[in-house]
Amino acid sequence: MSAQYTIGLDYGTNSVRALIVKTADGQEVATAVWPYEHGNAGVILGRDPNLARQHPGDYIKGAEVTIRNALADAKKHVRGFKPEQIVGIGVDTTGSTPLPVDASGQPLAFQKRFHKNPAAMAWLWKDHTGVVEAAEITALAQKLRPHYLAKCGGTYSSEWFFSKILHCLRTAPEVFNAAYTWVECADYIPATLTGTEHPEKLAVGICAAGHKAMYNDAWGGYPDAKFLSRLDPKLGKLRARLRPQARAIDGSVGGLTACWAQRTGLRAGIPVAVGAFDAHLGGVGSGIAPGTLVKIIGTSTCDMMVVPGDQPLADIPGLCGIVKGSILPGYYGLEAGQSAVGDIFNWFVNYLQPGGKKAGTHEQLTREAARLKPGESGLLALDWNNGNRTILVDQCLTGLLLGQTLYTTPAEIYRALIEATAFGALTIINRFEEYGVRVQQVVNCGGIAEKNPLVMQIYADVTGRPMKISRSAQTCALGAAIAGAVVAGTYKNYAAAQRAMTALKPRVFKPSPEAHNTYRQLYGLYKTLHDAFGTRKWRDNLHPVMKQLIEIRSRVRQ
Repeated sequence: MSAQYTIGLDYGTNSVRALIVKTADGQEVATAVWPYEHGNAGVILGRDPNLARQHPGDYIKGAEVTIRNALADAKKHVRGFKPEQIVGIGVDTTGSTPLPVDASGQPLAFQKRFHKNPAAMAWLWKDHTGVVEAAEITALAQKLRPHYLAKCGGTYSSEWFFSKILHCLRTAPEVFNAAYTWVECADYIPATLTGTEHPEKLAVGICAAGHKAMYNDAWGGYPDAKFLSRLDPKLGKLRARLRPQARAIDGSVGGLTACWAQRTGLRAGIPVAVGAFDAHLGGVGSGIAPGTLVKIIGTSTCDMMVVPGDQPLADIPGLCGIVKGSILPGYYGLEAGQSAVGDIFNWFVNYLQPGGKKAGTHEQLTREAARLKPGESGLLALDWNNGNRTILVDQCLTGLLLGQTLYTTPAEIYRALIEATAFGALTIINRFEEYGVRVQQVVNCGGIAEKNPLVMQIYADVTGRPMKISRSAQTCALGAAIAGAVVAGTYKNYAAAQRAMTALKPRVFKPSPEAHNTYRQLYGLYKTLHDAFGTRKWRDNLHPVMKQLIEIRSRVRQ
């Protein structure tokens, strides 16, 4: 029999990727990437530094271009390959990235009167303009519906669905009033490919609805209209236009339309899986299972875990949601993460440009930082340059660098920033285990995990745990391709598909006992700063922190 393949469509912050995968063993045979055309590296910015939007036209063109190019790449490198061998499609996107649509399900940004209006575009995951609204939603839920917050870590985020919609209602009422409803990008793409964009036909995924929009079957789906009306009566009316039921990724939205078959060169009718977020399908592509923490490390990080749905599970404060079926059907999906990791390194290199463009590259700074011992610089940083996602869930926090002298070098700062993100990662691990979710192994994926051994070694040394790397460099797209294989019927469930299609790299980064001992001391100081600046309960004195940093620095240098 001829081989079967699936396509994973991966919509990132700056580009879209199409990956063609052999279903028998997960071999990645072809790929194509297309950078978004609009904005700055695909992101539409504004005077408000919290604003980040995308044009949905890029999503449509990106699907067509990348699928065609990936098919051409497969024909070039796989003998006898034919597009008819593609049996399914899966889709992952960033999120929460909602967009306003009209009564037929088409984005308002496609209308002439709105085509340049940022409010009518997709509100990208890292748009934080709804900070005030998020605090308002949190306060109201604490008062009236505390069970809503219990399943999303205790705090509603400005990165999420209703914060963005409420902010649009208040700041761009002409857009809100013109919108029939709002659709997550993760739901919009599969609907477009299958011709099910109409709000009455739309399939919404439990991944987006549960983690970002407080959806839960236990209370009838989305937050009730009475609750939303207390925020604004118009928001309450919107509730009736949201879908009544969310679905897991083992379901199909429908078949690829004849129009899209013609545009891409694929067969009409092949199934398209329910959409999910990139990090969740990245977990799938990394072989996530109970006890495995998957870290998707890129501009930000997402830390994913699953717990069997028949096991008791505490409501864990600070998480980005506890949602049954959001990663693997039948399992609770747990999401945590850091609002900036790679973005912090890029800020230092690209904005501050230490040493100039040649001497201040990531590669050069990494080489110099690798020569330093833990604690040698005397520096300590907080990884909050884009706020804190987990465990504090507070976008009104900023980065901090402590311990500078007149001789502090760029490489020392670069290493301190890496260490800060590692301390943030350890804080997340500790929070999982504090509430009974044991982390038995850590699997990393994403560009930084692939390309920067120093980061992986520091993460191992800080956490005291081996750092494993997913075999695939494109785990989010691979996870989407696995979803395509399941809905195509190639595998009866995700466990079988993951066994066949995922694996780990042989190299493992093991912690150094000596380095870990130093980092344990530094982490204690990090936690002091974390609690002092990030919580209301801190009442101690910060006087010893600088003194202890100098003591550690002196001991290491000797």
